[in-house]
Amino acid sequence: MSDKDIPRYGVDFYMDWVEREGLPVTEAFGIDLFELETKPWARAGDHVKGAAAHLKGRCDFSNMFLYEIAPGKSTAPQKHLYEDVFYVLEGRGSTQLEFADGSTQSFEWGPKSLFAIPLNARYRLFNGSGKDRALLVTTTDMPMVMNAFHNEEFVFNNDFDFSERTGKEKYFSGEGDLITVRPGNHMWETNFVPDLASIELKSWGDRGAGGSNIMFVLADGTMHAHISEMPVGTYKKGHRHGPGYHVMCVTGHGYSMLWFEGEEDFTRIDWKHGVVFPPADRQFHQHFNTSQDPARYLATGVGGLRYPFTTDRRKSLLGMKPGERGAVSTSIKDGGDQVEYEDQDPRIHQIWLEEMKKNGVTPKMDKFNVAQ
Repeated sequence: MSDKDIPRYGVDFYMDWVEREGLPVTEAFGIDLFELETKPWARAGDHVKGAAAHLKGRCDFSNMFLYEIAPGKSTAPQKHLYEDVFYVLEGRGSTQLEFADGSTQSFEWGPKSLFAIPLNARYRLFNGSGKDRALLVTTTDMPMVMNAFHNEEFVFNNDFDFSERTGKEKYFSGEGDLITVRPGNHMWETNFVPDLASIELKSWGDRGAGGSNIMFVLADGTMHAHISEMPVGTYKKGHRHGPGYHVMCVTGHGYSMLWFEGEEDFTRIDWKHGVVFPPADRQFHQHFNTSQDPARYLATGVGGLRYPFTTDRRKSLLGMKPGERGAVSTSIKDGGDQVEYEDQDPRIHQIWLEEMKKNGVTPKMDKFNVAQ
């Protein structure tokens, strides 16, 4: 029997592609991106190493790629029909873009920059240092796209022009447009954020303890990104949602507790800059700041406020009726997916108090209705 006569079933075209690319794959529930093994990645360029990060619980839509660019070098030009949201872990450099009409754009990035590549635009990443590597991680919807079309040529060599995704010229300079919706859903539309550690956030009282956030619309894409902050001496309310989010620490340090409804024990992930983890589908999770500084984290995935992509994501973020709050901000007592402080397991607060003592940080949760 020849190969063409062998029945084909259960094919994961994306995983087959990763294997052909020769990329090392790390699969875990929590990953320190700084510790990933990288190998030369021919597609990305002669001076680039890469790796694939597959977080357990990430679902079938998204993944992460790590790019390690040698000092003074760049990636090869590339374009593709999957979306990219890049975060700069370390290093400084620039991105150059070329669009179907021959026009170009470029911008310079540094540590903690965030940017998106407009769909199917040709681009290169340049390391601006002559002595240090540049390390970037990108969240993509490649698994979904590859498995939908299962044709590598179509994904990487398609000339269709998505010029409407380019956006305004100022979107490439670090500027953007603030689109006010309601607390927790305010959006910053842009293509490039120079520094996630310093961007102004908006108050989000629903999640508790003086927290703040901003949602991003990047390159008018379907990829989601938002950044949230917890003040010193605080933690957020527990909540749950659908799968696919990649949660990554930007500033400060702390930990997250995760559990499914009815479980007796918690899963704990300790985080610092570069650690990423994915709350699984409908898994409760709660984030705790144990540092002397405000703690910020970035969440990326498929489906945002503008294009929720799935009914579950629409219900979670927006609600199903005009003016309704999303389930992720509504108490479980009211049919939502958020655990109010007074309803949380008392062990949660006690564990946090012990961690605060270890780190020499003064707790500031007394004014909130916390179960003890």
